[in-house]
Amino acid sequence: MNMKNFFYKIGAAAFLSSSILLAGCDPEFEDDRTLSAGSLDLTKYVAVGNSLTAGYQDNGLSLEGQLNSYPNILANQFSYVGGGEFTQPLFSLEQRNGSGYLRLTGFTSTGSPITSTVTTQLAVRGMGADGKTPLLTKYTGGINNYGVPGIRVSDIKIQGYGLNNPQGFNPFFERIQPDNSFQTYLERVSTSAPTFFSLWLGNNDVLGYATAGAFASFITPTADFEANYTEMVNALAANNTEGIVATIPDVRAVPFFTTVGPTFKASLPAAVPAVVVLTKNTPTRKVVPKSDIKDANGGTTLFTLTAAPYLPLVGTATGKYWRDLARSQSPSNPNVALVQYLTAFQIDTTKMFGLSGENPFPSALVLDADEQAEIATATTAFNNIIKAQAASKNLAVFDAYAFFNGIQSGFMLNGVAYSPAFITGNLFSLDGVHPTQRGYAIIANEMIRAINAKYGSTIPTVDVTQFRAVLIP
Repeated sequence: MNMKNFFYKIGAAAFLSSSILLAGCDPEFEDDRTLSAGSLDLTKYVAVGNSLTAGYQDNGLSLEGQLNSYPNILANQFSYVGGGEFTQPLFSLEQRNGSGYLRLTGFTSTGSPITSTVTTQLAVRGMGADGKTPLLTKYTGGINNYGVPGIRVSDIKIQGYGLNNPQGFNPFFERIQPDNSFQTYLERVSTSAPTFFSLWLGNNDVLGYATAGAFASFITPTADFEANYTEMVNALAANNTEGIVATIPDVRAVPFFTTVGPTFKASLPAAVPAVVVLTKNTPTRKVVPKSDIKDANGGTTLFTLTAAPYLPLVGTATGKYWRDLARSQSPSNPNVALVQYLTAFQIDTTKMFGLSGENPFPSALVLDADEQAEIATATTAFNNIIKAQAASKNLAVFDAYAFFNGIQSGFMLNGVAYSPAFITGNLFSLDGVHPTQRGYAIIANEMIRAINAKYGSTIPTVDVTQFRAVLIP
């Protein structure tokens, strides 16, 4: 989904060092207390996680995002109490735009954001063996930040996950792996030997299912999640190593879902009483009353996952979703795939999209009440596992679930308003899922508070106003 605050200008010197944060990233000294690491040994801090740990934002990973990742912010603050060097697998200055990302280019006459994808100065070295995954420029240096965008707890023991192979792989893990290596993510992290660690894994074990409308992904079975997560914690906490773990937020509360719902409902003709939706993987139709569609005042039945280009159009244009799906699945022969899709689901694209049984909304575009219940149940189970593992190893916990639920109505910080609102809320980037750089700084501060409370340390928090939110052109 494509959905003037502060822009912190980065100098070449900051870009070229893997162990520093943006120049001028000073701590907040909230009182006259003496800074101390307490019982912690911070000489080697290691961060383990997914895209949130890597610094992913605006639907991509860039050098600027890496430098403003919450682990890099934490490491900078740890340096005030004896923390050691923190090395990240940074993109080079010449390839600073990394995987590419979204940027805001303006707004329509109705106020809707206009975005474009950055395609210059990328760190792309070619195409993978699967024929569809871009290969990123290899990084062969030391690493303290093992954040791998897209990784799930269910992936951490997969051999070949970082190997360029036709069956599919994770290009962000492949980038930091030796050539022809079958090493798993768990094996790689197990050799890191931290004196302190952060672990924020599990979001993708439900997020992919949600953003795919419960159609093209799956929720990790709870038993698999518990077994793998336990192994990861055991590996990191060996020799009584101290650290902090983070729970999984309610993914349904991010702008990717909450922003589109009201726009969608408002776009329906007043006379339309309901929409029609395909259920998962079958041609069965489900009628959803208009009153049950999520809107700005709440509602729990329907989230829409796409913006205006699919809603609601008449005639051949209503085949756009099906054409896009066919093109993505069969790029060499999309027309044949399109006919197969339309036949299998008995679709007539000349009818009003989503407002008739002949041309219903595909399951991939909505997350109905039953699917939301599955996500809520899994998130609760996963978070209980995370908290239990933290308790068993006496680790600090950043309860991201409680934190993000607690800020749904917004809050003020140093005279600046924050909320989960898209773009204007200052917390979430243009992909509607990942935080802005300032959002990551706020998360880092919450982690620091949890660490201080658990271990008796007095690590300083950071001044979040030194980090930018969404760039307004």
